Amino acid sequence: MTEYKAPLREINFLLHEVFSAEQLWARLPELADKIDRETADAILEEMARMASNTLEPLNRSGDEEGCHWQDGRVTTPKGFTEAYAIYRQGGWCGLLGNPTFGGMGMPKMLGAQMEEITTAANVSFSLYPTLTAGACLAIDTHGSTELKQRYLPKMYQGIWSGAMDLTEAHAGTDLGLICTKAVPQADDSYALKGSKIFITGGDHDLTENIIHLVLAKLPDAPAGPRGISLFLVPKFIPNEDGSLGERNAVNCGSIEKKMGIKASATCTMHFDGAKGWLVGEVNKGLAAMFTMMNYERLGVGIQGLGISERAYQNALEYARNRLQSRAPDGPQAPSKVADPIIVHPDVRRMLLTQKALIGGARALSTYIAQWLDLSKYGFGAEQQRAEALTALLTPIAKAFFTDKGLDCALLGQQVFGGHGYIRESGQEQLVRDLRITQIYEGTNGIQALDLLGRKILANKGAGFELFSEEVQAFIHQQRDHQALAEFIQPLADALQNLRSVTAQLIDSHQKDPYTAGAAAVEYLHLFGFLTYAFMWAKVAAVAQPKATEDDFYLSQIKTAQFFFARLLPQSTALAASVRAGSTTLMEFDQALF
Repeated sequence: MTEYKAPLREINFLLHEVFSAEQLWARLPELADKIDRETADAILEEMARMASNTLEPLNRSGDEEGCHWQDGRVTTPKGFTEAYAIYRQGGWCGLLGNPTFGGMGMPKMLGAQMEEITTAANVSFSLYPTLTAGACLAIDTHGSTELKQRYLPKMYQGIWSGAMDLTEAHAGTDLGLICTKAVPQADDSYALKGSKIFITGGDHDLTENIIHLVLAKLPDAPAGPRGISLFLVPKFIPNEDGSLGERNAVNCGSIEKKMGIKASATCTMHFDGAKGWLVGEVNKGLAAMFTMMNYERLGVGIQGLGISERAYQNALEYARNRLQSRAPDGPQAPSKVADPIIVHPDVRRMLLTQKALIGGARALSTYIAQWLDLSKYGFGAEQQRAEALTALLTPIAKAFFTDKGLDCALLGQQVFGGHGYIRESGQEQLVRDLRITQIYEGTNGIQALDLLGRKILANKGAGFELFSEEVQAFIHQQRDHQALAEFIQPLADALQNLRSVTAQLIDSHQKDPYTAGAAAVEYLHLFGFLTYAFMWAKVAAVAQPKATEDDFYLSQIKTAQFFFARLLPQSTALAASVRAGSTTLMEFDQALF
């Protein structure tokens, strides 16, 4: 496996040239005095060094060893505690945290790049601080002042970590079925009793305390999702001075043996009367938890991006060095026994597909992060628009990044041929690690239902129109730019195609209750291709004037051309699938399966 190198040139190009991040930061009062281009570049360079020197060397060994469970205690693979100490001492755990409680208060546009770099280097390791950051966000948004003061400072410092406890053996997506109970106590705390499964980082040896955010129901709670509340349950109950007090009645019963992310502890957690405190309002736990879940969903999408980048780097180096056969038009390396496989059209197809999908995802993650910063730090109508666009695009980022990310990982493996199937190349681990991203934090089918059912059909296309306005404004801005016509016209056609499909679905939904379920996945992919087309058109608009001066910009233009010529046409087939309706699915009798 090659040594991972963070794609800082691509990242800086997007941040500073395509999305003009420093101009946005300068006009937002809470960011203006904290972050500028020089600071952002220095942070990213330091993260890149740390990822390459500390995290990436443990990726293979962590997968080989995995986590260990003994007598209720979980230990991480060799080297992880030392790596976490370096990570924590670098201040990375609190990068985006609330400064009032010790966080650095940096923008999500920077945080998204950090997440890509860490997940590319070692996705198993990255899950521990990522869950902590999400837990901190939920506590900061919904917790009482007392909870914030008691828990956030040490979580931002990385001394304590966080976990999200939702799933039960009988209740995955349908959280309304959970059975974990929370009984009120005389001291305003609650006693929690029940079990949770698939809890990432539920127990480990990286931090001295683990703060669980647990979904549970009060004894008199309404049935279904309306009766769910959220509780903070620490592994150790802090004393008044912040030191660790008594061990709480929360224990890890086992860890899972998994296909991938083996250095990330996936735990079964038991709450045997564990002491917890309410976060937010009674019976409003799902709303509070979704603050964390939506954060994690974008993060999971970025995991798909990061692992894709790693697979691409490996495949590209292999293709440049592996000698097999001669190029179709004659020897390209006549002094060698054969040409490098990068001369062959099909290998180029695989590499360019990876490059185009990764570039589209990286641009879109930065674009969404921009809207997240505006939703957090903006004002008035702009802030409201940012919140709506973020809600619309989050399921696309989670599902499309990871669906296409797996495609990229498989292509990276395929470039290696037989060598990609064995452990030595490292490509098979990336395939295994990436596969979970399509499943956890809400399967991609659920993300598709969220997009089509809640964000499109429920408001009769208002969400789509909001994004459509963004794309249409860009098309109008570039309408007279003849050099960009090869991108702008196909983008306009793709927008019209999705508009037409959306209108048909809104109409069909009035007559057929199966409309959303039958069309959701293809619709999300259709929408995803439009978002990538929008991103590549924006990239091309910036790169085109500089393409003759620097091969980096020429590479951006050539990749955009490949995307529009070879990948965007898949939208035609997706639209046809969506238009086919639910008949062939739902009129197929169960007995015929």
